[in-house]
Amino acid sequence: MSRSLHAAFVAASPRLTHRVVPFLSVAIYVAVVGLWVGLFAHAFQANNIIAWSSGMVYIVYDCVLLVVVALLTWPLLSKASLTKHQAVATSVPARPTLGVLISAFNEAEVLSETLLSLCNQSDRPDEILVIDDGSTDDMVARLREKFGIVPNSINRVSAPSPSFPLLRLLQLNRSGKAAALNAGIGEIGTDIVITIDADTVLASDALAQMRGAFARDAALVAAGGVLVPMCDRTPLGRVLQWFQTYEYIRNMVSRFAWMSAHSLLLISGAFAAFRRDALIAVGGFDTQCLVEDYELSHRLHRYAVERGLDWRLQMVGTAHAITHAPGTFGTFLRQRRRWFAGFLQTQYWNRDMTGNPRFGRLGTLMMPIKAIDTMQPIYGLTGFALLLAFWLLGKSGIAELALGLVGAKILIDFAFGLWIVHLYRVFTGDRVSVGYGQALLAAAIEPFSFQLLRHTGAAWGWVWFLSGRKGWGRQQRSALGVINGSPAARP
Repeated sequence: MSRSLHAAFVAASPRLTHRVVPFLSVAIYVAVVGLWVGLFAHAFQANNIIAWSSGMVYIVYDCVLLVVVALLTWPLLSKASLTKHQAVATSVPARPTLGVLISAFNEAEVLSETLLSLCNQSDRPDEILVIDDGSTDDMVARLREKFGIVPNSINRVSAPSPSFPLLRLLQLNRSGKAAALNAGIGEIGTDIVITIDADTVLASDALAQMRGAFARDAALVAAGGVLVPMCDRTPLGRVLQWFQTYEYIRNMVSRFAWMSAHSLLLISGAFAAFRRDALIAVGGFDTQCLVEDYELSHRLHRYAVERGLDWRLQMVGTAHAITHAPGTFGTFLRQRRRWFAGFLQTQYWNRDMTGNPRFGRLGTLMMPIKAIDTMQPIYGLTGFALLLAFWLLGKSGIAELALGLVGAKILIDFAFGLWIVHLYRVFTGDRVSVGYGQALLAAAIEPFSFQLLRHTGAAWGWVWFLSGRKGWGRQQRSALGVINGSPAARP
């Protein structure tokens, strides 16, 4: 990280330049944890359904959240809102330059496919910089073989690829994804910086959609694309892909909801776009955070509020990509462990925003919801464990009532599942990848399968956060197989 970028980061980061934490912020977090402690203790004292209070709170909170998302997304169905947020203009007042950064570590199996998707863009980027973060596999050798790139010395950018002159390579000693991206920011000079993971394949018009969004809106500083997960072609991989597909759909629709409330907090780094001036102003990516994309979104919001800037973060529903997702239980749990530990890091560093009206709806609505989310997996696992305990201890009456509440929640999930599939189709134009019947089936099965798996990974994330662990853990990579094959590059 350059000195100027580091200085900007120190000033913008609440981790390094601490802000005063209001009493209300502390009270919200204490209440969230304290409520769980009280409900869990009560489970061993009551002899009726109140003993399952932790499970009931989990269900009620999730239902309230579904209602909030539905209310926020309802106005987006209007033609005016969709045109405002998503339509791509046929002509734009100014065409911003656009560069792509790919931080890659041991990505030999997937990087070429990602680069080919960039070669095949209808609106090609102005620059592409691959940052080799100290790889030990044959990734660089494959880049030389396929694109003719001749590596330069460490910390120096190579000459352009003879076959694809937009493409260059920067080799670094192992420093981590965030540090690699920060190095890339200093080497790329475009108006818009796109970050994509080395295992993400873009639809052929994805960059055109992103460029158009930034050209139309000078206040737009960060935008996220729509991601479709793809796992290894194994039986387990197909099952996990099916569950993750509908999880991604719910998450994407929720991001549209929070975007409408000016509270979008996650622009996934797997396919994200940033105005370079804003990225530099806030100091780039945080090298100490396990989820640098999530942390950066908070810092962009904070910087805008503290300086009275009209900055916006949004989703671009017409910019699509396919990204590699975990296809085994081990890789899935490690991913969710990292995600949740990074989420907890970010919440702790930005705890002064929680309940703080200075940050508008972000402070008074979104951050309190995220405070509850820190304990949501614990509530969920506790509710499931107590349900099993009631059966084993012969308290079948309590268990049956609890299952009845779970059944009622599944019916609500049915309705919400149909709603989000409809919204997803409207927002993205994708009517192929998702179906209503499959969404209903996922809603029925998830509470006793995939949902527990997710919560287990999150609970592991709590262990990592409290122990101060860092690092991503082992990753497994295989080619997605979407270029000149099936499925099509446009999801």
